[in-house]
Amino acid sequence: MKVSRSHVIRVVSPIITFGMALSVWYFISYFVMNANRRSVALPAPHDVLQHGFLTWEQNRGLQPILRAMLITGRVALIGLIVAAVLGFAIAVVMNIAKPLEWSLYPYAVIVQTLPILALVPIIKIWFGSNLTSRTVACVLVAIFPIITNALFGLQSTDKSLHELFSLHKVSRFTRLRKLEIPSAMPSIFTGLRIAAGGSVIGAIVGDFFFRQGAIGIGRLIDNYQKEGRTTELFAAAIVSSLFGVMIFVGFSFLSKVVLKHWHETTERVL
Repeated sequence: MKVSRSHVIRVVSPIITFGMALSVWYFISYFVMNANRRSVALPAPHDVLQHGFLTWEQNRGLQPILRAMLITGRVALIGLIVAAVLGFAIAVVMNIAKPLEWSLYPYAVIVQTLPILALVPIIKIWFGSNLTSRTVACVLVAIFPIITNALFGLQSTDKSLHELFSLHKVSRFTRLRKLEIPSAMPSIFTGLRIAAGGSVIGAIVGDFFFRQGAIGIGRLIDNYQKEGRTTELFAAAIVSSLFGVMIFVGFSFLSKVVLKHWHETTERVL
């Protein structure tokens, strides 16, 4: 099987970038900082790997971080699913008529612009410090890109196709199901990929502030910071980032499967 040059570049390029980033990291750790400063501010990559992931016998590495990430990941996934359902429903309602869009869209913008940290005390009063509060925080961070991208996709349907459906006197629901939603799928998946990162951020914020129940990655990061365990702190941050990347790649793959053979955006999806 012949491998094209573009596929080779696609695989090699991020590897080269990763190597360059590690080189810069090592340079700053060993040539910009002294040993004391390095242990506190920027441990070398191999120290993060050793103490943050491979020190199993002291119960300091992958075991607690992975367990905490599974807890936070569950909240992030639940929040993302709820945000996807609500966001798409709101976009469909706004797409029905312009007055509905004018009525609802400003409030979607307000939800997006409100600092989540300012809402945390209110969420805690309303729902307590539990899984529900974490999920609500997650939904508030993730819902806006789903609304905006889904609405954009629904409103970007080809006008000539709308005219064809009108000519055949197709019902509003059939037009939505057979024309607008299929045409909006690329935009919907774009919103989901953007919201994936937001859902992880919202889940971590919820872990950090709603300090009851199982320890998620947010509380674990806070504990590491208070205890001065910088290597584990870096490891927890890396795992959080990788989880967000996994969700992003998952939606990218799902988008490619759903849209293959009929939309050009699949050529550029991960």
